[in-house]
Amino acid sequence: MSETATAPTHPPAAAAGGSTPVRVDRYPSRFQADDKRVIARYFNVGGAERIRRVGERVAGMTDREVADLLTLTIERFGDRHRRVEKSFERHFERAKPDLLDPDALSNERKLLLGSYFTMEYAIEAAALFNPSIVPHPDQSGVEDGGLRFIMSLRATGEGHVSSIVFRTGGVSGDGKVSFDPSSRLVAKMRVAQDQTFEKKLFFQKLIEMGAYTEAAKPALDALPAEFHDEQLEATLDRVAGREDLPEGYAEAAEQMRWLAHSNYTLKIPEESGPDEIVIFPTSENESRGIEDVRFTAFTDDDGEVTYYGTYTAYNGFRILPQLLETKDFHTFGIHTLNGRYVQNKGMALFPRKINGRYMMISRLDGENMFIMNSDNPRFWNRAQKLCGPMYPWEFVQIGNCGPPIETPAGWLLLTHGVGPVRRYCIGACLLDLDDPSRVIGHLDRPLLEPQEDERDGYVPNVVYSCGALVHNDTLVLPYAVSDSASTVATLSMTELLNQLTKHSRSCPLPDRRMDGR
Repeated sequence: MSETATAPTHPPAAAAGGSTPVRVDRYPSRFQADDKRVIARYFNVGGAERIRRVGERVAGMTDREVADLLTLTIERFGDRHRRVEKSFERHFERAKPDLLDPDALSNERKLLLGSYFTMEYAIEAAALFNPSIVPHPDQSGVEDGGLRFIMSLRATGEGHVSSIVFRTGGVSGDGKVSFDPSSRLVAKMRVAQDQTFEKKLFFQKLIEMGAYTEAAKPALDALPAEFHDEQLEATLDRVAGREDLPEGYAEAAEQMRWLAHSNYTLKIPEESGPDEIVIFPTSENESRGIEDVRFTAFTDDDGEVTYYGTYTAYNGFRILPQLLETKDFHTFGIHTLNGRYVQNKGMALFPRKINGRYMMISRLDGENMFIMNSDNPRFWNRAQKLCGPMYPWEFVQIGNCGPPIETPAGWLLLTHGVGPVRRYCIGACLLDLDDPSRVIGHLDRPLLEPQEDERDGYVPNVVYSCGALVHNDTLVLPYAVSDSASTVATLSMTELLNQLTKHSRSCPLPDRRMDGR
């Protein structure tokens, strides 16, 4: 997308079947797939024996050959990565257990070996879609009347592995949107060491996952009330050596490792900004991707702001809802979402507590929207049906398009609906401010639907968003085009709220509570 504001276009005459209820201004520029943004990943050459043989071949090189090849390799790749030598160093350490006498190697030989276990991965080569947007935590230097923002996007590369990338920009007082230049350099966020776990919560999550068996009891009993990664690993290994080991212990131990690796902390490299980082799959449950993060700027009772992002982790076989937490977009906590109603995709957190409780929009059954409440943002055991499909353009299913936005008239909830030929449109409804389980307004037509030049892509006939923001009277709505690219639309909040309050038709679902009791 152009780094400066490009004049938005007005929608063409509506096709048969209806017209948008308010004027929507679409920006013509798009964030497209980009094969030039690459990260350095570990390259698995094919197992321990092959790692050993690569090491033996490098060991046969003279010191001069090693120095010359290392210099050439750094020259070739040094301007494509920040401190590429650090990547070589990390990848050598990862391969080290399978190398012969690795500690006897010179530093240059270690770095060269590390380069053989390194590969480039183009994180945005396939698509850049499903954006979410929040105010930037640093508003210094913003123009009068303006607002800076951070926008997240789902990036996909080789093998359709998804990750989270960011862009920064601003919206002027009169609603003009612009984006900052993005760096070609990309830095993968690193996992901070020494994670701490509470045994009680760890035990509860194993039960919710259906992963707890009596075989896990000896290891759990041996753990303290709070424990670290290394303590867990040492305990699992120690228990594995017992003669009275229960049947199924090996599988139980792997489940405990899997859960521990799903909760971790990420830190941004010191020299990188938000537009230079990528949150790439780290744990086993994310191995096939991190999907559709929905960020919300959450204001706590004391006025402190925390940025929460709900997303779906995918390992190729099953999904796991996760919660990302940050205050500054430099350090991120990653946590599993817990509770009986942590199911399916598309969970969106309200930006503040309501009546003393956290609130979340979800879709538990794959068809209808639900509203959940909790006293802890990581645990969700109370749910209530909120709304079901009402109009022909959403008869298949509905869901949210990001966290609710507070307005004087109520909570604005952007939605998506699926209609004929799996056509995705974006709609909107209005929830009561004090009791958001009450729908008090609903558009009877899509707010945004795929135009002719938006229909083709990896998943055709789709417009979709994971969140919007309001500045003055402007709704800034970034959205994806057919799971391939992303762009931005803006519209008047006054016009939208006027339309929403005209249509207060009730949703066709019983107000039935599911509280886990």
